[in-house]
Amino acid sequence: MAGKPTLGSVAKEAGVSIPTVSQVMRGTGRISEQTRRKVLQAAKKLHYVPDSRAAAMRSGENREIGFVINQISNPFNAEVIFGVSDLLEADGYLVSVLDARDDTERQGRHLEAFIRNGRGGLLWLPALDTPAETFSLLRAHSIPVVTFLRRTEMGGFDHVGIRNAEATVCATRHLVERGHRHIAYLGGDIMTSVRRERIDGYTTALAAANLGPPIIWDCQDNKLAGLMAMQALRLAHPNVTGVVCNGDTVALGACLALQRDGLVPGEALSIVGFDDIQDAAVATPPLTTMAVSPYELGRRLARVLLERIREPNAPVTTSEISAELVVRSTTGSVASD
Repeated sequence: MAGKPTLGSVAKEAGVSIPTVSQVMRGTGRISEQTRRKVLQAAKKLHYVPDSRAAAMRSGENREIGFVINQISNPFNAEVIFGVSDLLEADGYLVSVLDARDDTERQGRHLEAFIRNGRGGLLWLPALDTPAETFSLLRAHSIPVVTFLRRTEMGGFDHVGIRNAEATVCATRHLVERGHRHIAYLGGDIMTSVRRERIDGYTTALAAANLGPPIIWDCQDNKLAGLMAMQALRLAHPNVTGVVCNGDTVALGACLALQRDGLVPGEALSIVGFDDIQDAAVATPPLTTMAVSPYELGRRLARVLLERIREPNAPVTTSEISAELVVRSTTGSVASD
């Protein structure tokens, strides 16, 4: 098998020197159009692909970005990734995404791999209980870093997140205003900073309305878990008429649980999601949710990283967006007790 194509093999095919091929590939030097065309044709014929790492070493600039996230399969995360990729790739960057699955050891391997391969920047949703050594490692290598969703005290990095407590206050108040007096919180099975903030907002709204005690029902953040948890919640707390969910996938699963019992979400029991993924608007019935526009959130995350890359000595920033209540069909009114 022949070796992979190199600058030398392209130069030989084009009948020019190696420095000439290098200049054509980098778009530098005073090369005639005829020579440039001859080199590019040779490169295409040999399937030559320039070594981006070598180019980065020469220029001091790396156009590859790493994104370490948890649960790529979650539709919210997928839409965020689309937003990140669309903006960064339009600016000439390549985005590599790895899933840490909230495992600190797996996360450590991913981050070390990105460092070894010299990524030009990092977008990162820190795993639960990330050790201080991980933050020290990233600072030691001076990599532009933006944390996502989970704010940390140890990082000293730019951050993009959501005003979670504010959002769940709004969601719970929406149910209270429609006469609901027995409201549960459904979703999440580990107490991340995001989930804690959302539960805090829920309990704050209950206390403000002189309602309680809070009912917090754990489950994984996916549709099947939401379905099963909703069935168990209704058996344990048959008086519950309203549910605030940790995310849209859980909420959609909860809606399916009602429908399997011949009930209509929004009539038999009201459900509010969180995120406004694409499926929320087209579900049957359409889901009431706290919208954060995950695609646009991803674009904002990418813009903050670009600003850090371009201004490495600028002050560290924290950017948190407010969620907006989008009322659809899964919430309705009930008579007061």
